[in-house]
Amino acid sequence: MAISADTPEESSELMRKTSLSYPILSDHNAEIIKHYDLLLAKGGVDNRDIGSFAEFLLDASGTVRWRELMEGGPAAPLEAAKMLR
Repeated sequence: MAISADTPEESSELMRKTSLSYPILSDHNAEIIKHYDLLLAKGGVDNRDIGSFAEFLLDASGTVRWRELMEGGPAAPLEAAKMLR
């Protein structure tokens, strides 16, 4: 699953446009994003707060067993997403 700072409506629209095979959960208040120290304050469109791009593997107790953080921020994935249209 993915977690996004977008609203549920924005996440649903992205899922529809890209035909994703996994859900996008809305963390519009960025509580989970902040918990994992992934907030990019004013890093999005219109200076909206967004979550940094990262992948995590959690075990059944919620302990992080593996993670990969993207150093370059959202630029590369956003460019790739534009090609999905």
